[in-house]
Amino acid sequence: MPKRYGVKEKDLVVAHVLDLLLTGRLRSGDRVDRNKITAALGLSRVPVQEALNQLAHDGILESRYHRGAFVHRFDADVLREHHEVHGLLTGAASARAAADPRPDVLDRLAEPIAVMRASSDSRAFLNAADLFRAIVLDEYAGPRLSAGIRASRGFMPHEFWASYPDTVNQLLPLAEAEHAAIHRRDPSSARQACLDRTDLMADVLIGDLRRRGVLTDLGSV
Repeated sequence: MPKRYGVKEKDLVVAHVLDLLLTGRLRSGDRVDRNKITAALGLSRVPVQEALNQLAHDGILESRYHRGAFVHRFDADVLREHHEVHGLLTGAASARAAADPRPDVLDRLAEPIAVMRASSDSRAFLNAADLFRAIVLDEYAGPRLSAGIRASRGFMPHEFWASYPDTVNQLLPLAEAEHAAIHRRDPSSARQACLDRTDLMADVLIGDLRRRGVLTDLGSV
């Protein structure tokens, strides 16, 4: 695999394992083959092990003594829980922004929300949404909250949403609701907008995975 500059090798491995899960190539209870990952990505074992440790810490994998890493339960309920956690954590930061919407921050948020409103392309919309979120987190989230948000983002695949045809229509109203809540100093509504966004994203992703046979009503097995 060609080297992607600016991306940590560990993060490449994390993204690879998550892709294996979201495409059904890894399922609940499967053992994660370190050697296959090392060969597929052309990396040493060190970043592979670092990534597996992180995924175990995040509750996605389970390390078993002398046996390796195995996939924890992976089904619709687990995916929904990851989205709920992300909504709660981003909602905490957004509520802080709404409690103290400083003029300089509002000025910075004006640019990405304007791009989101003008976007007809899902990828451009997502890039602006990422900038909006980064501004809120830079200003209102401490190291612990930021780390939790990064960890909970794994099952929100950027490429899925970049190719999903209704991304702008479905996510823009929730971005508008969060932005308006921050402006009118309404922490409760800002928090709720984040929860509503991740609830919707979970519904769409789970529906797509079910259509593709990755998930069934009985889970992923």
